[in-house]
Amino acid sequence: MDRIFTNLNLVTMKTDLSTPNDGYQIIQDAMVGVTNGKIEYVGHSCPEIFHGHPDVIDCGNALVTPGFIDCHTHLIFAGNRANEFEQRLQGVPYQDIARQGGGILSTVNATRQASEDELYHLAVQRLEGLKRDGVTTIEIKSGYGLTLYDELKMLRVAKRIAKLPDMKVSSTLLAAHALPPEYKDKPDDYITLICDSIIPTVAEQKLADHVDVFCEGIGFSVEQCQRVFDAALTHGLGIKGHTEQLSNLGGSALAASMGANSVDHIEYLNEDGVKSLAKHRTVATLLPGAFYFLRETQLPPIDLLRKHHVPMAISTDFNPGTSPIASLRMMMNMACTLFRLTPEEALRGVTCNAAQALGLQSSRGQISVGMEADFALWQLDSPAELSYRLGVPDLIARVVDGNVFYN
Repeated sequence: MDRIFTNLNLVTMKTDLSTPNDGYQIIQDAMVGVTNGKIEYVGHSCPEIFHGHPDVIDCGNALVTPGFIDCHTHLIFAGNRANEFEQRLQGVPYQDIARQGGGILSTVNATRQASEDELYHLAVQRLEGLKRDGVTTIEIKSGYGLTLYDELKMLRVAKRIAKLPDMKVSSTLLAAHALPPEYKDKPDDYITLICDSIIPTVAEQKLADHVDVFCEGIGFSVEQCQRVFDAALTHGLGIKGHTEQLSNLGGSALAASMGANSVDHIEYLNEDGVKSLAKHRTVATLLPGAFYFLRETQLPPIDLLRKHHVPMAISTDFNPGTSPIASLRMMMNMACTLFRLTPEEALRGVTCNAAQALGLQSSRGQISVGMEADFALWQLDSPAELSYRLGVPDLIARVVDGNVFYN
């Protein structure tokens, strides 16, 4: 073993798809051995193994969890919409704000005008908040360019962030995020551009792992989203969906039936849709930050998801318009207080279930032999505290591929 971590209270989150909720799987007085960035040994401390080893790190009885995974973010953009936030609180309707050039298209305009360097530095600054919450893997979507040139620009920035030594990135093409002004009243033509030009180019340049869509009355229809999914699958890319956030159009069932790793938001998902997720092993990603920020009242169907054993992930949905919150632990707390998840469900939502939402369940999200050596060290007594307490700097360090990055 290259490196050995000793004196751990280890929260492994080991799981089996047949028994998805089997506790935190805590090992007291534990030890983890790492070779070539992967976990080679997990178990109780064995002094005869590490005695005399040249690279032993005593973790001082720290609570250790898998590295957190933020599986749905819009981290890359320029500008901000604090002025719109203030206007809405003063009673200005969103439609009026949009007519004044606000809304998502204001972010599109600012992002188009920004250089790759500018977008990179803005995103890296935002990333610091997530690092402080123990995040070691992040998903980053495009979707604020809405042209071939600008979508590629955003995805190149995501790949540049992936070169950081202490953060892993899964990138997602979200060109079907909104209708750009150049295609006003021509949504089918824009979908054709996505399918015939943007997706093939992104796949050829290996800039994305998944393709996402916004399936909603103010976004794109089920039929249009299916065209995008078909093109993505044809070019070897995974699929995900922003679905059932504002209404129940059936986008979740469509995405699941076509092999989506996750569907996200899902406040208006009904039992038929939940059954489809269960049948196809699709993760339901909860985004409590957007629910809170928009002051929504329609809760996601948590009891139905539990009843049908659908894994639930939790993410920040970090974005400038509906969830400008770079704290995954705050999302865990919101998921517990607003959606009534248990702390164990919340921790699964940012570890093993979040890994599954990105198709990474075989390599990340739990601490077991063969997994990538990504974990977080906490100055805490119990895993429930991760959802319970906010604002206190509990993180000691993050470990990425066996390398230690102190807070």
